[in-house]
Amino acid sequence: MTYLLDTNIVSALMKGTPAVVDRLAATERTDVAVPQPVLAEIAFGLERLPRSKRRSELQERFDLVSAEVAHAEWTDDVSLTYGRIKAALERRGERIEDFDAAIAAHAVAAGSTLVTTNAAHMKRVPGLKVEDWTAA
Repeated sequence: MTYLLDTNIVSALMKGTPAVVDRLAATERTDVAVPQPVLAEIAFGLERLPRSKRRSELQERFDLVSAEVAHAEWTDDVSLTYGRIKAALERRGERIEDFDAAIAAHAVAAGSTLVTTNAAHMKRVPGLKVEDWTAA
Protein backbone atom coordinates (compact mmCIF):
# COMPACT_ATOMS: atom_id res chain seq x y z
CA MET A 1 0.00 0.00 0.00
CA THR A 2 1.35 3.38 -1.02
CA TYR A 3 -0.85 5.81 0.94
CA LEU A 4 -2.41 5.81 4.39
CA LEU A 5 -5.06 8.44 5.07
CA ASP A 6 -4.93 10.52 8.24
CA THR A 7 -8.08 11.49 10.13
CA ASN A 8 -8.25 14.96 8.59
CA ILE A 9 -8.12 13.49 5.08
CA VAL A 10 -10.90 10.99 5.81
CA SER A 11 -12.87 13.92 7.20
CA ALA A 12 -12.19 15.87 3.99
CA LEU A 13 -13.49 12.89 1.98
CA MET A 14 -16.60 12.82 4.14
CA LYS A 15 -17.11 16.53 3.42
CA GLY A 16 -16.54 15.98 -0.29
CA THR A 17 -13.48 18.25 -0.53
CA PRO A 18 -12.90 18.29 -4.32
CA ALA A 19 -9.09 18.11 -4.32
CA VAL A 20 -9.10 15.10 -1.99
CA VAL A 21 -11.95 13.33 -3.75
CA ASP A 22 -10.27 13.87 -7.14
CA ARG A 23 -6.89 12.63 -5.89
CA LEU A 24 -8.44 9.51 -4.37
CA ALA A 25 -10.31 8.85 -7.62
CA ALA A 26 -7.02 9.11 -9.55
CA THR A 27 -5.29 6.65 -7.20
CA GLU A 28 -5.52 2.87 -7.45
CA ARG A 29 -7.77 1.59 -4.65
CA THR A 30 -5.20 -1.06 -3.76
CA ASP A 31 -2.69 1.73 -3.04
CA VAL A 32 -4.80 3.39 -0.32
CA ALA A 33 -5.85 2.37 3.19
CA VAL A 34 -7.11 3.86 6.42
CA PRO A 35 -5.26 2.95 9.65
CA GLN A 36 -7.29 1.57 12.55
CA PRO A 37 -6.65 4.60 14.82
CA VAL A 38 -8.22 6.86 12.17
CA LEU A 39 -11.36 4.72 12.20
CA ALA A 40 -11.42 5.03 15.99
CA GLU A 41 -11.00 8.82 15.92
CA ILE A 42 -13.81 9.26 13.39
CA ALA A 43 -16.09 6.89 15.34
CA PHE A 44 -15.40 8.88 18.52
CA GLY A 45 -16.13 12.17 16.76
CA LEU A 46 -19.42 10.85 15.44
CA GLU A 47 -20.44 9.47 18.84
CA ARG A 48 -19.83 12.86 20.44
CA LEU A 49 -22.33 14.55 18.16
CA PRO A 50 -25.93 14.83 19.32
CA ARG A 51 -28.40 12.71 17.40
CA SER A 52 -29.34 14.86 14.43
CA LYS A 53 -29.71 14.94 10.68
CA ARG A 54 -26.10 16.17 10.44
CA ARG A 55 -24.81 13.26 12.50
CA SER A 56 -26.78 10.78 10.38
CA GLU A 57 -25.42 12.30 7.17
CA LEU A 58 -21.84 12.20 8.48
CA GLN A 59 -22.31 8.60 9.61
CA GLU A 60 -23.54 7.65 6.14
CA ARG A 61 -20.53 9.34 4.54
CA PHE A 62 -18.16 7.63 6.97
CA ASP A 63 -19.78 4.27 6.26
CA LEU A 64 -19.30 4.86 2.53
CA VAL A 65 -15.64 5.87 2.87
CA SER A 66 -15.03 2.99 5.26
CA ALA A 67 -16.56 0.51 2.82
CA GLU A 68 -14.69 1.87 -0.20
CA VAL A 69 -11.18 2.21 1.27
CA ALA A 70 -9.23 -0.71 2.73
CA HIS A 71 -8.32 -0.77 6.42
CA ALA A 72 -4.70 -1.12 7.52
CA GLU A 73 -4.47 -3.68 10.29
CA TRP A 74 -2.67 -3.02 13.56
CA THR A 75 0.18 -5.53 13.53
CA ASP A 76 3.04 -6.34 15.89
CA ASP A 77 5.32 -4.35 13.57
CA VAL A 78 3.04 -1.31 13.98
CA SER A 79 3.21 -1.69 17.77
CA LEU A 80 7.02 -1.88 17.75
CA THR A 81 7.24 1.10 15.39
CA TYR A 82 4.89 3.05 17.66
CA GLY A 83 7.24 2.46 20.59
CA ARG A 84 10.26 3.62 18.58
CA ILE A 85 8.47 6.77 17.39
CA LYS A 86 7.21 7.78 20.83
CA ALA A 87 10.62 7.17 22.43
CA ALA A 88 12.54 9.03 19.71
CA LEU A 89 10.30 12.08 19.95
CA GLU A 90 10.37 12.02 23.74
CA ARG A 91 14.19 11.95 23.72
CA ARG A 92 14.11 15.08 21.54
CA GLY A 93 11.62 16.72 23.91
CA GLU A 94 8.89 16.70 21.26
CA ARG A 95 5.54 15.41 22.46
CA ILE A 96 3.03 13.81 20.12
CA GLU A 97 -0.48 12.60 20.81
CA ASP A 98 -0.79 8.83 21.11
CA PHE A 99 -3.19 8.54 18.19
CA ASP A 100 -0.93 10.66 15.96
CA ALA A 101 1.99 8.39 16.86
CA ALA A 102 -0.14 5.30 16.18
CA ILE A 103 -1.25 6.61 12.78
CA ALA A 104 2.35 7.52 11.91
CA ALA A 105 3.49 4.07 13.08
CA HIS A 106 1.10 2.41 10.64
CA ALA A 107 2.60 4.42 7.76
CA VAL A 108 6.23 3.93 8.78
CA ALA A 109 5.78 0.19 9.39
CA ALA A 110 4.14 -0.24 5.98
CA GLY A 111 6.64 1.99 4.18
CA SER A 112 3.66 4.12 3.10
CA THR A 113 3.16 7.85 2.74
CA LEU A 114 0.81 9.41 5.26
CA VAL A 115 -1.68 11.70 3.56
CA THR A 116 -2.48 14.52 5.99
CA THR A 117 -3.26 18.21 6.17
CA ASN A 118 -1.04 18.35 9.25
CA ALA A 119 2.27 17.79 7.47
CA ALA A 120 4.31 20.21 9.60
CA HIS A 121 3.33 18.37 12.77
CA MET A 122 3.76 14.88 11.38
CA LYS A 123 7.11 15.57 9.65
CA ARG A 124 8.71 15.47 13.11
CA VAL A 125 8.22 11.69 13.12
CA PRO A 126 11.46 9.94 12.13
CA GLY A 127 11.17 8.04 8.85
CA LEU A 128 7.62 9.24 8.06
CA LYS A 129 6.84 10.39 4.52
CA VAL A 130 3.94 12.85 4.31
CA GLU A 131 1.84 14.34 1.53
CA ASP A 132 -1.07 16.81 1.58
CA TRP A 133 -3.77 16.16 -1.01
CA THR A 134 -5.52 19.43 -0.19
CA ALA A 135 -2.52 21.57 -1.25
CA ALA A 136 -2.78 23.19 -4.65
